Amino acid sequence: MRLIIVFAIAALAVAGLLPRYVDRIAGHAAAPPTANAVQTVAPPPAYSGGPRTVVIQRDARGHFTVDGVVDGRRIPFMVDTGASMIALTKRDAARLGYHPAMRDYVGRVQTANGLVRVARVKLDMVEVGGVMVRNVDAVVSPDEGLRENLLGLSFLSRLRRFEYREGRLVLEE
Repeated sequence: MRLIIVFAIAALAVAGLLPRYVDRIAGHAAAPPTANAVQTVAPPPAYSGGPRTVVIQRDARGHFTVDGVVDGRRIPFMVDTGASMIALTKRDAARLGYHPAMRDYVGRVQTANGLVRVARVKLDMVEVGGVMVRNVDAVVSPDEGLRENLLGLSFLSRLRRFEYREGRLVLEE
């Protein structure tokens, strides 16, 4: 009887301690990356129900540029925290299916290129790296008034947070 009790206690001790040692051994088995190792980027995870985050690096000009998806079509943006709304070039707005008439260009915005007339539009969905916002206000600018699409505050202000950290722009849904 004593032998059975000793065996049961030993089995319980092994069962309690074994997972710790297996985790340690498995952790040491994976070799740490070396300085010369090439790191691959995993594809973005499927929607998990939790917050999504995207980190944007500066481009060669020092700007934060990113490919976005607007209403299912991919278009490039420069992130502009000084722009109150998303601003689209007339050419890219047309690719997205927005064709404002000349009479729709009733808004005026001050840009680096001066005062520009714009037409207001509502974008059904804007997504950047898995971070998505629906029903986003935007403006369409004549191509001569805007060289590239701007991702402005009508998108950014609807996120949980956006911040500049360690030379990168972090967006969180």
